[in-house]
Amino acid sequence: MATVNPFRAVRPTRDKVSLVTTRSYELYRKKERNCILEYNPYSFLHVLRPGFKYHKRVTGKERFRMVHNRYEEFLENGVLLQDDKPAFYLHQKEYLNVRFWGIIGLASLDDYENNIIKKHEKTIRDREELFGEYLEITGFNAEPVLITHKDDSHLQSVYDNYSRQRPEYEFTTNKERTHKLWLIREQKEIEEISRAFRGMESLYIADGHHRTASSLYLRNKKQQNFDGDERSNPCSNFMAYFIPESQLRISPFYRFIRNLGEMDKETFLIRLDQYFRIKNLGNQYYRPSRKHHFSMYLDGEYYKLYLRKSAFQPESVLDDLDPQVLYNTVLHPILGIDDPRGDKNLFYLPESGNEMQLKNLVDSGDYQVGFATYPVSVEQMKSVSDQGLIMPPKSTYVEPKLRSALTIFQLK
Repeated sequence: MATVNPFRAVRPTRDKVSLVTTRSYELYRKKERNCILEYNPYSFLHVLRPGFKYHKRVTGKERFRMVHNRYEEFLENGVLLQDDKPAFYLHQKEYLNVRFWGIIGLASLDDYENNIIKKHEKTIRDREELFGEYLEITGFNAEPVLITHKDDSHLQSVYDNYSRQRPEYEFTTNKERTHKLWLIREQKEIEEISRAFRGMESLYIADGHHRTASSLYLRNKKQQNFDGDERSNPCSNFMAYFIPESQLRISPFYRFIRNLGEMDKETFLIRLDQYFRIKNLGNQYYRPSRKHHFSMYLDGEYYKLYLRKSAFQPESVLDDLDPQVLYNTVLHPILGIDDPRGDKNLFYLPESGNEMQLKNLVDSGDYQVGFATYPVSVEQMKSVSDQGLIMPPKSTYVEPKLRSALTIFQLK
């Protein structure tokens, strides 16, 4: 039984929302980011990069304190306002004829601890503590965790009803993404939405494992010093974007190898032949069309790699994932990569929006070979989570991505 609650979001005013909200900070190129900071005084990037106004790069706790100060200035100047009563926030994003929708609310850290909210990614303790410290000092979270759940007829009817009404926000970004947001504030509707989630046995983190783990770190740190009902402690919850499974899109990451070591091209192909049926396609682009089929780009040519059934038999749901298959057959035994998270010979890039990069990055000379895999399915992701297993790094690139500062969860 999952617990999902409304909250009083801090939000941009309607007239400034398109100017305030941003993509995730790391997605901006330096030149683009600096242009926004120079010419858009309302961008939330001013909060996230507070040293810009002083032409100085600040780090650590000094940066966190300045982030808090910039955030307070946005509140004081009326750029951001807090809603007067709790609400759920229904969000729709549309681009390239694809439409996503979901509900922004608060998830319970008790549910996360009790494995009602399930994970598939291993988190790094240092990153948990760093972002936990960030949350503690800044006092807010501006980017929700993406959580998926089984499709629900009642939640679908909520969306169908609100999507016919005028939204609170409607704007299109320069990346041609159209966003709409509706506020759900009627108590009866709030209770019905919460009841729908209570009928779900499990929820699944699709993106945002470190943000969730960091929220738990902060909750545990604060818990012993909190006076009052623990359920009312804002650190007992975290902001999440709840999206039906049918709305989730998963695409793979490319895997690039900087060099083949002492192997030449022919030796490498012979080693691959142990595990795969190989077809040289020349300059014909190939994208894997089914599970256990791989695309490889090497020395100016595309190759189809079909896994030999006799060469590799999966022993678990984890072994059946194509990123794990590639590790078990190529990255580890042939290329000697023991640590797929930290090996400097291995580089990852999302396939989404980068369809020609498999060829381009290898042709540039920066990498010697590139691999593309078939996407992991939602069912595979759930099966891994249900069995308490951990996916290989960069197994899933999950969409939709929600803009920062569309809704903000204030912790203080």
